Amino acid sequence: MTNYKLLALDMDGTLLNELSEISAENAKWIGRALDAGVTVSFSTGRGFESALPFAEQLGLTTPMITVNGGEVWSRPHVLHKRTELSSIYVQRLHELAFQYPEVWYWAYTTQRIYNKERWFGQDEKYEDFHWLKFGYYTEDDRAREAILAETSTWGAFEITNSSPHNIELNPLGVSKASALRELCALLGIEMSQVIAAGDSLNDIAAIREAGLGVAMGNAQQVVKEAADAVTLTNDENGVAEIIKKYIFGGES
Repeated sequence: MTNYKLLALDMDGTLLNELSEISAENAKWIGRALDAGVTVSFSTGRGFESALPFAEQLGLTTPMITVNGGEVWSRPHVLHKRTELSSIYVQRLHELAFQYPEVWYWAYTTQRIYNKERWFGQDEKYEDFHWLKFGYYTEDDRAREAILAETSTWGAFEITNSSPHNIELNPLGVSKASALRELCALLGIEMSQVIAAGDSLNDIAAIREAGLGVAMGNAQQVVKEAADAVTLTNDENGVAEIIKKYIFGGES
């Protein structure tokens, strides 16, 4: 056994395979980590409602990080901290999307997700909602790069992605790393005792700050370069491999 006390797992592209499932092998080794006293925590760009069924599948009653660190849960359904995105900026981000008809967009509130096909009604206003995150998706590199260049000048966001084709915007200072620091304080442990695993830009800050940062075999190249180690892909039970190698010292 090692001295790692917390395993923070990204979901899509990390814990979940390409069918958005938790493999039996990953589930087995997560169970072994939990039995050994290691806290296993989701650290995801997903919202709470989307992440919860997978936590329930694994029987997790541990803390959760959702919407890229915008929400920190001390356990499922028990909110510890939430950082909102200003409605003023959400309006600006929404209006920016109108300049690029080919771009799909979405935004998380504390209650639901709005997107290009389903936005709020004409009798409602931006300030009526508690916003958490805004995102854009397009396979048009020119449009994505233009949006990235524009939003980067505003000085208001942590700008990441959860796939090479999207942009995700959280309030400045809010990341999976900031949420992990919050969890460490809650659990009474150090960041040096954390393993953080992921595949995309929204995982980089956590991977860099954790005691051990692990990139998946399918991770974006820049994530691999930021990591201390690279494991197998999400379709090859990479999470199980992390637990075997770094928590149990190579047990099989």
